[in-house]
Amino acid sequence: MHDLKNNIEAFNSLVPAARNATANGTGYDAAKVNGVVAVVSVGALTDGTHTFKLQESDDNSTFTDVAVGDLIGSFVAVTANSVQRVGYIGIKRYVRVVQTVSGATTGAITSAQVIGGFPRKYPLP
Repeated sequence: MHDLKNNIEAFNSLVPAARNATANGTGYDAAKVNGVVAVVSVGALTDGTHTFKLQESDDNSTFTDVAVGDLIGSFVAVTANSVQRVGYIGIKRYVRVVQTVSGATTGAITSAQVIGGFPRKYPLP
């Protein structure tokens, strides 16, 4: 078995919460890694439409949507009790997950993590 723990870094972009409104995740600083994947988890989903996307930034302040060519895979319509993952191969330093919600009263329980891997310096802290 290989050591995965010291080769990845997990970061909460969207902390687990019940969401019925659009939310911007916190930016992950990818300066220490050579690879990034975003993982979205959905628990109970009672109503509304919930979509996710990945955004990128040079300064962790001004974010834009990641171009399709800089993604490996894509987020699809969410269902209850599901997990999705999308890889990022762009060149920006910061990435975050954005959840867009429409038509929700009670919403859904969701979270999004950004996982950095292939460290530039081993091991990751």
